[in-house]
Amino acid sequence: MTISGMQKLTLLDYPGKVACTIFTAGCDLRCPFCHNASLALPGRERDVLDTEELFAFLRKRRGVLDGVAVTGGEPLLHPGMPELLLRIKELGYAVKLDTNGTFPARLREVVEKGLVDRVAMDIKAPPEKYAAVTGVPGLDLAPIRESAAYLMICGMDYEFRTTAVRGLHEPRDFASIGEWIKGAREYYIQAFRDSGDLIDGAGLSAFTEGEMKIFADIVRPWVPAVRLRGI
Repeated sequence: MTISGMQKLTLLDYPGKVACTIFTAGCDLRCPFCHNASLALPGRERDVLDTEELFAFLRKRRGVLDGVAVTGGEPLLHPGMPELLLRIKELGYAVKLDTNGTFPARLREVVEKGLVDRVAMDIKAPPEKYAAVTGVPGLDLAPIRESAAYLMICGMDYEFRTTAVRGLHEPRDFASIGEWIKGAREYYIQAFRDSGDLIDGAGLSAFTEGEMKIFADIVRPWVPAVRLRGI
């Protein structure tokens, strides 16, 4: 597993916690709006953080930081992720895991072993547009559906989230998403931001705050706890 960076302090990546964020390299999706293209794509030049350097930092920051957010790329792409999470938990940190949901068995493992305290799962698009929006022709949606269904019944603290991107999404998509995740505990519609490190940002832009509020209203009949993020 390659750890490609760390943000030493965040008040945003782990709701309610003072945390740091660690980034793993590699992803099995190719979402054009991905803001971490250098992490997601193979062959890109990227930083590498030594694992022992990471844990030296975490030991030093005990009592200052409450949690660790683990993101990517796609963290569950790596078979060694449970061992990494266990070492973090053994230091007393709460752990939040970001995932795209394509590895349901690995997600179930880390939840049922108590290695994570919160999961944030991306809902990239309505089912009928998933392959197009994720840049993977013929994508099998079954593992993603399995992950979403599991989070909704497992008792884990979780959220679903969609980055709304003009050029990829439209209002009716949010009705379809709402039907899919009906009854979800938390759902966030996130504002798109051009990080300058996108996979393919051609023709993509952000929706206005007013448009995003309309999307939230569309979802609320199915998911009352829908909020906007990043506006």
